[in-house]
Amino acid sequence: MRAVLDTNVVISALLWGGNPLKLFELTTEGCLVLHTSPALLTELEEVLKRDHLTRRLASQQTSIEEAIRLYTALCIPVMPLSTPRAVPTEIDDDQVIACALAAGATLIVSGDSDLLVLHPWRGIHILNSVQAVRFVMSAKAER
Repeated sequence: MRAVLDTNVVISALLWGGNPLKLFELTTEGCLVLHTSPALLTELEEVLKRDHLTRRLASQQTSIEEAIRLYTALCIPVMPLSTPRAVPTEIDDDQVIACALAAGATLIVSGDSDLLVLHPWRGIHILNSVQAVRFVMSAKAER
């Protein structure tokens, strides 16, 4: 199953664990194929530079570069050819949609209500991390 994680989910996985981290684990188990794009990686780097997140990384004895390296090792990069205007309330979230379209993803995972309200969008499930773990586990059980 191809998926795109919104930056907020990636940050949660890297810094706090829980269900977002479980999505990373499902990727290493072969149940999920994560995709990202240059725009999403740029956003990830910019967000990780916020003081409170930099301090959290330091407390875990890691760096922004190492966190991004860990995440990109799990992902297949895609280069969206266009960015559709899909999220009426937040133009930056259109980058998540563009990545999902370029990847042929069937799942977007986000904690952002601006994206979640679109579920489903053009056949793409848009779920929070709890719902996404259940969804992937259900698909895994059906195999």
